[in-house]
Amino acid sequence: MKIGEKTFVALSYELKVDGELVEKVTAEAPLQFVYGAGFLLPKFEAQLKDLEKGDTFAFRLASEDAYGPVMQEAVVDLPKEVFMVDGKIEDGLLEIGNQLPMSDNQGNRLVGVVKAVSDDKVTMDFNHPMAGKDLEFSGAVVEVREAKPEDMMPAHACGSGCGDGCGDCHCDDDKGGCHCGC
Repeated sequence: MKIGEKTFVALSYELKVDGELVEKVTAEAPLQFVYGAGFLLPKFEAQLKDLEKGDTFAFRLASEDAYGPVMQEAVVDLPKEVFMVDGKIEDGLLEIGNQLPMSDNQGNRLVGVVKAVSDDKVTMDFNHPMAGKDLEFSGAVVEVREAKPEDMMPAHACGSGCGDGCGDCHCDDDKGGCHCGC
């Protein structure tokens, strides 16, 4: 069976950025998803169309076809008070490089990276960690079959992650789907 709309797919792959391995998904714990269900990058899925079990692949996604460019407007200064709980900031919370889950004014979940800390403000970067980067994938198709109704459930798409290359993905039943915290 070939990969196409509404097929269940399992992949093993390596993801490299600038020649450095950033994620490895094995055949023993493959990325599992339903092709065309909208959980993965469209250009990633397009590269897999018509492959069959046992086929290998190797392709590169330019940043504009992956997570887009780095946007300066996604780097913001926030008052330090935003990070206080009961008048205190948890020890070690505001360390440069820490990824912190946050919400915007509309309640949308975001993950920001601490870039700088001063006496009264914290500079946070809300760009996706892979923004501005070209992604190089190589791997193999472990399984292809007709998707079953239970495969279409949002929680199933998280099987081994969301396939976005960050490895910090989880299912969120409250929001109804797969969300990545990277």
